[in-house]
Amino acid sequence: MKSLPRVEDARVLVSMESADDCAVYRVSETHAIVQTVDFFTPIVDDPYLFGQIAAANSLSDIYAMGVEPLFALSIMGFPRHRLPLDTMAEIFRGGAAKAREAGIFVLGGHTIEDSELKYGLVVTAYAEISKIITNAAAKPGDDLVLTKPLGVGAITSAIQRRIASASLIEKAAALMVTLNRDAAAAVREVGVHALTDVTGFGFLGHLLEVTQASNVTAEIFASRIPTLEEAWELVRKGKMPAATRTNLEHVTPHLRLDESVSREVGLMLADPQTSGGLLIAVPSDRTERLLARLRELKTPAAAHIGRIIEPQDKRIIVRP
Repeated sequence: MKSLPRVEDARVLVSMESADDCAVYRVSETHAIVQTVDFFTPIVDDPYLFGQIAAANSLSDIYAMGVEPLFALSIMGFPRHRLPLDTMAEIFRGGAAKAREAGIFVLGGHTIEDSELKYGLVVTAYAEISKIITNAAAKPGDDLVLTKPLGVGAITSAIQRRIASASLIEKAAALMVTLNRDAAAAVREVGVHALTDVTGFGFLGHLLEVTQASNVTAEIFASRIPTLEEAWELVRKGKMPAATRTNLEHVTPHLRLDESVSREVGLMLADPQTSGGLLIAVPSDRTERLLARLRELKTPAAAHIGRIIEPQDKRIIVRP
């Protein structure tokens, strides 16, 4: 990305500079367009379920800006000589169903012939600028809250290796198709400083983006972080996505693990998530209210996992 020209336009409020979840472009004094695109290869065999997961994952970036989606467009690469068109139809149907759950329509899109199947959405929102939440305003004294457990990456890797049980597939899929809509609604009600979602760069990678953009340090307590118990066995056996180690290597120069925190914990925190939860920096006097509201809305998790402190020599400190 360093080779791209710097964006110089006063109407651009959020671009690639802060590694945020969406682009934000001002269209009036009070409102802006918020837009994202996300797509990936299948992580489950069922095409309808894959469509749902991919759509939920794409929608998550909009919720991670604290706003509501307006409409979506689909994007697909399809190997039409290897797969029947019925598979394409089922993927589109799953994506459309998840979009409807979010209260929007998929209005069209674009498909190309490809050697490998890929699917996702371009999602657009129209929002008041004052209500958009970025990843760049976390403040010392804020608490950190997470709304879904970690471990999905290890489990989806197990699915692809054909070593995951039907019940484990069902458990992971249920988590991945859960929209972050309710969590985002709680965030808007309570009012927070910074927000992102946890996806392909893992918990540590996305937290690093927040701390760098906000020029702060995060202090994390590993025992408070919600995880999928079944994922631990996979991590201990080294059966995890290659991206897990890549994610950890990327963060390591900015990371301090307490001596009593094992490398396995570090790997779990670097596990690449699909349609993961929201990571929220909330003023400490609003934390209990936010946690209570998340529990009322029955989000997959409502965990106070750490805090924001003044910038240190490392961006992330992980304690037991």
